[in-house]
Amino acid sequence: MYDVALIEAALSDTVFARELHFAASTASTNDDALRAARAGAPDGSVYVADEQTAGRGRGNNEWHSASGEGLYVSVVMRPSIAASRLSLLPLSAGLAAANAIQASIGLTVDLRWPNDLLIGPRKTGGILVESHLEAGAVAFAVVGIGINVHQRAFAAHMATPATSLDLEAGGHTGRQQLLIALLKSLEREVLALCDREAGQVIPRRVESSSTWVRGRRVEVHGPQACAGVTQGLDENGFLRVATNDGVVTVQTGGLRSVDD
Repeated sequence: MYDVALIEAALSDTVFARELHFAASTASTNDDALRAARAGAPDGSVYVADEQTAGRGRGNNEWHSASGEGLYVSVVMRPSIAASRLSLLPLSAGLAAANAIQASIGLTVDLRWPNDLLIGPRKTGGILVESHLEAGAVAFAVVGIGINVHQRAFAAHMATPATSLDLEAGGHTGRQQLLIALLKSLEREVLALCDREAGQVIPRRVESSSTWVRGRRVEVHGPQACAGVTQGLDENGFLRVATNDGVVTVQTGGLRSVDD
């Protein structure tokens, strides 16, 4: 488990120091954070669990969350942004997670649009953002991040092969220090998102941290299913794909590489 006092001290100069909630086991940290947000939980409320019994990713896909094996955290955010900029929040969270992993253990993360954390061809984490809008603004958003840390074995039926930080680093990764680095990085990224000038470069920053969003032959799964070559991100963080019928701006969906 986590040393809550140590984590609180390390985060004392951040928005996350006020409301840190830890559970040995819960169904879903995102569900915990959503309930709290609807009840008025303040910006920066953090929900961490050692185990999730009903962890989920985007599209309600199951996220295996065994006890003590991974980092399972969800954060209530109340960013001062228009609803039109909400699509940039998962990208900001991806940048935060990639930066935290790089800073903590020196591994480079490949961001697969819109919400996957890959190391090489294998998935080590994912992001789930759920939000509520009021009067054209973001009332709150819950940013959920799951990262495989200590896992050594994975189900064989996964669409993308999985890995963990321990497997990739060849050693033991401290979940506590990773959590601290992640939350500090997330605060920086959300502050950048709320700044109009800094927020404008988020799509370009993602492009520089991803092999997926430019020049990759992909299949897009979801309501905008198509196939083609990725052409970068637009100002809202949506993916542009050059297909045989023209360029499609994909707002939601999952990617698979055609060449792999």
